[in-house]
Amino acid sequence: MKKLVMGRAPKIMQVMLLFAVVSFFTNGTAFAQDGFTNDEIAFAIDNLTMFVCAVLVLFMQAGFAMVEAGFNSGKNTVNILFKNLIDVALGAVLYFVWGYQIMYPGDFNGYFGFGGVGIPAQDALDAGYYPHYQTDFLFQVVFAATAATIVSGAVAGRMQFRAYLVYTAVLTGLVYPISGSWKWGGGFLDAMGFYDFAGSLIVHAVGGFAALAGAIVLGPRIGRFNSDGSSNAFPGHNITVAALGVLILLVGWFGFNPGSVLAMTGEANTILVVTTAVNTLLAAATGTLAATIISVFVMKKPDLGMALNGMLGGLVGITANADSVSNMSSLAIGAVAGVLVVVAMVALEKLQIDDTVGAFPVHGVCGIWGGIATALFGNFDPGVATLSVQLIGSAVYCVWAFATMYTLFMVLKTIGWLRVDTEEEVAGLDVVEHGMVNYPEFVGASPMEI
Repeated sequence: MKKLVMGRAPKIMQVMLLFAVVSFFTNGTAFAQDGFTNDEIAFAIDNLTMFVCAVLVLFMQAGFAMVEAGFNSGKNTVNILFKNLIDVALGAVLYFVWGYQIMYPGDFNGYFGFGGVGIPAQDALDAGYYPHYQTDFLFQVVFAATAATIVSGAVAGRMQFRAYLVYTAVLTGLVYPISGSWKWGGGFLDAMGFYDFAGSLIVHAVGGFAALAGAIVLGPRIGRFNSDGSSNAFPGHNITVAALGVLILLVGWFGFNPGSVLAMTGEANTILVVTTAVNTLLAAATGTLAATIISVFVMKKPDLGMALNGMLGGLVGITANADSVSNMSSLAIGAVAGVLVVVAMVALEKLQIDDTVGAFPVHGVCGIWGGIATALFGNFDPGVATLSVQLIGSAVYCVWAFATMYTLFMVLKTIGWLRVDTEEEVAGLDVVEHGMVNYPEFVGASPMEI
């Protein structure tokens, strides 16, 4: 009897849940009788959806932290986790104080603009879109934190913590909001017809090219490359953690891309949200498979690290166009991204550029591919997302991010703030920068003794 009751209970719960969902997403007649209009019900549903998507994107910070920590040496784990924490904390404050207004300034001159301080007190329904201004800020600020944290892994193990604080402040407070305003804020690229749905270029390529600038100015880790041009493998200390991080990022991406529809109610929006989610998953899948296959030819064995970055590359590639391509096209976009990740990582090693987690191949190279793929596969009105416009926009974002961050890193290098000393790098940034370690048993001392 107990088994029978327990077997029936889930079915009863499913029926109750289905009834609740159907009741909630009907035309709102019952709610209207209680004084709620259909617009008010839609407003509530859309804002709840946006809130959940914002939390999913915020959770991506945990994914980035795990990926970066797992792919790097254990002696730098605390430093990496700290940097990801700071990206959220410092980024949220700076984006609130002025970044949001730079990115969405209202009357905008097309290039740079300061619209004020804080979040504009504007009624969302009067503005003609459903997300409330507080909800919209929450969704946008977690995107800013994502752009910043891309660099963390590329420069791991050798950048001073104070230099990273300066970097993340400049990127989240100025570089990212300005670049975002050119498209999402109604700037000159938007006027040209440039298209980037959820940020292959605005978020990922900006972060990826900033990472490339940091890796070049910093130089490689000690012992990474030899004088004859050969390289030494620096395996990550915990591939389990890295894999978990990638899977967390996959989950978070379902807030990143579907959430960028900015609405859930209405048949068209609902279909678009779900289609975007399916395209996101398919691109991630083929990115993983393509990187795995190519790694067999390049490394003679299937490489998990390449496969993980292939999944991320597929996700980055589909981010610009997940709302506007077919399911079949998303398969192709992800597959090309997976190949590009492996090729770019091999190229960086040949050039002796030490990007410890593959941030530039994943976010920079695949971000560009996402912009190009939008023109090749997207379904748009004439004059929107043409190949020439997408190439111009891609060049603008890549040059902007690389030039500004290269200049900043060179300034920090000149004043002696950029790279830690040789002895400090060998000892590990956890001990040197923070006076603690993540694995005290491996160094024969407790954190209190260090």
